[in-house]
Amino acid sequence: MNTTRAECAPRELPDGLVLREALPGDLEQIGALLAARGAEEDALDHRLVVTDPDAGWSACAVVVDGDRVVSTVTLLDEEVRVGDVRLPAGQVELVATDRAYEGRGLVRALMGWAHERSAARGHVVQVMIGIPYFYRLFGYEYAIDIPPALAVTVPPSGDGTPAPRAARPDDVPALAALQDAAQAPFDVAVPHSAPRWRWLLGHDASDLWVLERGGAVVASARTTLPGDGVLVAEAAAVDEAAARELLRGVAARCPGAGLRVVHRAGTVPAAAWREWVDHTPRGRANQYYVRVPDPAALLDRLRPLLWRRLTTTGVDLPDGDIVLSTFGAHYRLPVLADGLGEVVTGGPRQYPGKGGAAVAPDHLPALLFGPYGMAGLTQLRPDVYATRRELFHTLFPPLTADVLSYYLPY
Repeated sequence: MNTTRAECAPRELPDGLVLREALPGDLEQIGALLAARGAEEDALDHRLVVTDPDAGWSACAVVVDGDRVVSTVTLLDEEVRVGDVRLPAGQVELVATDRAYEGRGLVRALMGWAHERSAARGHVVQVMIGIPYFYRLFGYEYAIDIPPALAVTVPPSGDGTPAPRAARPDDVPALAALQDAAQAPFDVAVPHSAPRWRWLLGHDASDLWVLERGGAVVASARTTLPGDGVLVAEAAAVDEAAARELLRGVAARCPGAGLRVVHRAGTVPAAAWREWVDHTPRGRANQYYVRVPDPAALLDRLRPLLWRRLTTTGVDLPDGDIVLSTFGAHYRLPVLADGLGEVVTGGPRQYPGKGGAAVAPDHLPALLFGPYGMAGLTQLRPDVYATRRELFHTLFPPLTADVLSYYLPY
């Protein structure tokens, strides 16, 4: 969606600083700032985004002090699939501030810009990976589990093990098809966009590998660069034999490196590697952030899915509206003969009434996208409850999820 002239206009900040859309002349300074505050690879990643015709400079904003870039942010276009409903979404990435300018609200101003730009693009939700707690200050909440990265021991094989090769641009259709098949069983999925496939082939922070059989791509994976160990992520395969050959080939390319694999439960690689993987729980809780800027807009998009959940399970439909309160506001979904009507927003409602449910706004993302559902959250959070449990447990069940992102969250 095109942005308006007002959205592109520079904004004056305290102390003579200015927030504006980034320009081609800022490229080197932004790259240097990202490298200094993050990783060297971030500069290339930013270049790939802003020079791509599907993203461009309108995806990036900066704060400048005169001619000096002192803070930056980038907004990516995403899509979140929930069931068969596809939600336009945004993801904030490549956030950095010069150390000398920290503590002056620059990230808050840039996050505000990103969220306004996200709304202008029609996004109804934002997802992101971020440092612990910090992004909760900007309306994000933890909602979707990040799958564990597990140690794996690959048994030796004969000399005939096929070797994976580096992915090429002409492999993208096959890569996308493998991921579509891998993500199909999940209730919630975030695929790689077409631009991001291009960026992943061009960036330096990870490698994409494919395995061929008879000239066709039958398996793929994304790996981190060799260091203390190698992480194998986003693995997909047409069958278990291909998945095993892929992992053996990756192990052969990285002799002596400790391998970990991201466990995507229910996928072909997860089944193929089950005897090789150490499933001992390690580490700590890890989740993706989700932000819901307008609950009514999101619930409106989800109405077809919510209706199918109700009508395919045999639960008794209410005579009147379905009411979901977030305490500071409430949302009514009229029950019609052939579906749920448009969401009607109302004011504060401490008690949702007979037949309603309540969820604190900071738990709404987990309710709509997370692994607990209404039933699980009511066991964990006193400010999540339903007066008609069967109805709301059906409307908001536990969901499985699989998220593909620019950066691996490990």
